[in-house]
Amino acid sequence: MNYSEQTVLKAFQIYTKLARDGVAGKEAVQQYRADDEIRGLLDAFGREVDCVIVGTSEQMFLIPETKLSPFHVSNEWIKRNYLRSGATNGDIYLLYFATIILFGSFYDTYQSQEPTRQFMRLEEWVRFIHERIDQLKTHRIEELKQFEKEFSYNWSLIIEKWDDMDDIKETAKKQAGNTISRFSFMDTVKRFLVDQELIQEIGNDEIILTEKAKTIVQRYFMEVEYNKGIFEFIYGFERNEENAVN
Repeated sequence: MNYSEQTVLKAFQIYTKLARDGVAGKEAVQQYRADDEIRGLLDAFGREVDCVIVGTSEQMFLIPETKLSPFHVSNEWIKRNYLRSGATNGDIYLLYFATIILFGSFYDTYQSQEPTRQFMRLEEWVRFIHERIDQLKTHRIEELKQFEKEFSYNWSLIIEKWDDMDDIKETAKKQAGNTISRFSFMDTVKRFLVDQELIQEIGNDEIILTEKAKTIVQRYFMEVEYNKGIFEFIYGFERNEENAVN
């Protein structure tokens, strides 16, 4: 297809903003929706860097789709910029787990297409994680190892990391200088998600989801193709209980 120079330039200007900031505003959204050629070019630019373009009525985002994307946030980058010195893959697993539980808490364990709550307090988030950890503990070690192969998540290590942390907010036991409080760790996860523009702090230890987060959850987290059945594993026992009641 032959594109005019003006069309290519306009599409590239929008892509440049997306590549630089990860987000573009309402004018870009309108052009993307109204002009098939601009939309086609932007989608092609995105595919070249293993990204997909998603948007709301007000904003559009450039989201990495694979680990090969130059815009993908690597585990090492997260360790270097957010986690304490000596952080391991266990800390990364727990950060991802905490994020999954956060989104699930806003979306009624991923059973709703729209958020079922407006905000969440940090202490609620910690409690919800603890409940999921307790659920993981109901599985035998052999089962967890099998699930680890299936989902590529080290569930045993997630449990171990969480249990090694103190649940006191202000003070934490010092065991070889390694133990930190759960609230301290969660504050780190919160800071990472705020910087990624997935959540926003509104005061009083309360957070809300951003439109970017809602778009990503609805586009990816709800699709089994992307979540690989992880949510069914984490929350499946609740469905089983509901079926038993029915």
